Order: sequence, then structure tokens, then C-alpha cells
Amino acid sequence: MKFFVDTADINDIRELAETGLLDGVTTNPSLIHKSGRQFLEVVKEIAELVPGPVSAEVVATDHAEMMREAEILRKIADNITIKVPLTIDGLKTCKALTGEGTMVNVTLCFTANQALLAAKAGATFISPFVGRHDDIGFDGMEIISDIRMVYDNYDFGTQILVASIRHPVHVLQSAKIGADVITAPPAVIRQLVKHPLTDRGLESFASDWAKTGQKIG
Repeated sequence: MKFFVDTADINDIRELAETGLLDGVTTNPSLIHKSGRQFLEVVKEIAELVPGPVSAEVVATDHAEMMREAEILRKIADNITIKVPLTIDGLKTCKALTGEGTMVNVTLCFTANQALLAAKAGATFISPFVGRHDDIGFDGMEIISDIRMVYDNYDFGTQILVASIRHPVHVLQSAKIGADVITAPPAVIRQLVKHPLTDRGLESFASDWAKTGQKIG
């Protein structure tokens, strides 16, 4: 399973990229706003830091304008993935862009039916939002299971990119279901490392080693 980070914070991206565990980055207008920086400048810098797919989202709602914005975005770098909303115009744009060899991430997916349409439109990635489903009292992970089944039934190549991840359990559930990618905030990715028994074990080893009076090398 690939790990993407969902942020526009360059410092977080740089730190996570240095671990060698980061496969890509997703951004959206809200994350760009939070960064307080100029959109194209941020996307360019991210694309230089991370060799994997970097999702940059169009903000237009009609097909013609989406295509115009996509043309600007995909010129930034070869690893730019154009992010479009799951609407009729978004799917039309997806079909056109993938036909030209451009990676496309179809976002704001909330049903397996929507995911089916995105796959038929040739999407590189489909982004179902699990956390937002949980927020309104539904089990977001059920959608991931449904999409996995549908895609496997018809051998679609679209990658399931689990988005709106709230906590490490979402990551584990995604892996058990067989999602292709997760995208999570930096804090959630860092939480995956943490366990109190790991911390206690390390403290114990360090204490015992100090008592030996030895050094390595």
C-alpha cells in the first residue's frame, strides 16, 4: 500500500520524504489556504521534493475551465496529478485528460457507484472520503470494501486512494481491505510509529546499555 501525505506544509513533506516512506502528496484548496502561500508556487516546490504523484486540484466547476486550469497545472512537473471533483463535468475532464496520458485523481467520492463511474472514465486514482462519512454516522470503510469488490470484479486499473483519514485505525483497515493508497495528515502518519511498549522497551535497552559502560566503535 502506498503512503501519500495530505498537506501543503513544505516542512512536513520534506521531513516525511526523508524517511523514504512517502510515495506521494495530495493537496486541496483548503490545505493551500491553510499554508498561506501562493498555489502554483507551493505545488511546484512539492513536486520537486517528492518524485511520486502530487495531486493539484482544479477549482473550476465546468469542463472547459477545468481543462484550461489542468493545462496550467500539468506543465508544472511530470509528476503532477490533476485532481477533479466527482461531477459530470469532472468525469468528462477525467476522460479527456487520461486520454492524453495525464494522471487524474477523482475526489469527493462517497459511494461505490461514483467510484465505478470514475473508473470507467479512466481515473488514475479515486479518492473516497472515509472520515467525512464517519462524521455523519456511517462506516466509511464499508465504501472502501464495496469499491474494492467492484474494481476486482471488472479488473479496473483505477487505484483506490483512501482519503479523509482521521486516525491510524483507518490506515490499518485500508490495508486489510486492500486499498492501493492512503493519504493522511502528517500527524496521523507519525502516530503509526508510536506505541508505549516500543517506548518502554527502548528506554529499558538504553538504561541497560548505559550500565555496561561500553561504546560502539
